[in-house]
Amino acid sequence: MPLSEQEQRLLDEMERHLMNKDADVVSAPRDGQTLSYRNIVYGTVLVLLGLGGLIFGVSSGLIIVGVLAFVVMVVGVVLAVTPSKNAAPGRATGTGSTAGGTGGAKKSTGSSASFMDRMNDRWDRRQGDH
Repeated sequence: MPLSEQEQRLLDEMERHLMNKDADVVSAPRDGQTLSYRNIVYGTVLVLLGLGGLIFGVSSGLIIVGVLAFVVMVVGVVLAVTPSKNAAPGRATGTGSTAGGTGGAKKSTGSSASFMDRMNDRWDRRQGDH
């Protein structure tokens, strides 16, 4: 069943709002901390080494090797997801601009309430017609 013109406009408006909201989330600064590619690579290597050690420890029956390998895997994951304080801002995300993100986030917060109010009003009108 095709959408009516009003439903299509409503859907387009919701898509625009969602895209604006997502863009604000993506470009928002993270307290000057960004993920470091070097940490991600080192963490991935540690996870793979730990996985190999875990498999070796389980297959050979050496529980201490398996436990140590698991600890190495956990350290690798923590290293990979820990943000670097000295990385250049915008380097990991590729945005390069962090000032624009904050202004957009404040602007969308104010318009978010009015958007929801409009959607509720439209819903009420639609329900009143039936």
